[in-house]
Amino acid sequence: MQSFSYTGAGCAVEVGEPLWVASVVETRIKPYAEQQAEKTRRDEQRRMFRRNQVFGLLILAAAICAWWLFHTNPKWIAPPGWWRW
Repeated sequence: MQSFSYTGAGCAVEVGEPLWVASVVETRIKPYAEQQAEKTRRDEQRRMFRRNQVFGLLILAAAICAWWLFHTNPKWIAPPGWWRW
């Protein structure tokens, strides 16, 4: 894989580092309790991430609605006599 020596861009491995060093993963078999603890942590982290995503999207939607409300023709929002049927 080509990398640029001044930035290291284009490569996941440091320049001059052997490729096999970057691909080393933990190969031991973990105890069941440790696996479940990691799964629980990942699930909690995923739940918090999704919650934060939802809050962010709600804030974005509210900002878009507020922008639309303040930049539209006021007569379209509340035409004269709208309260009288």
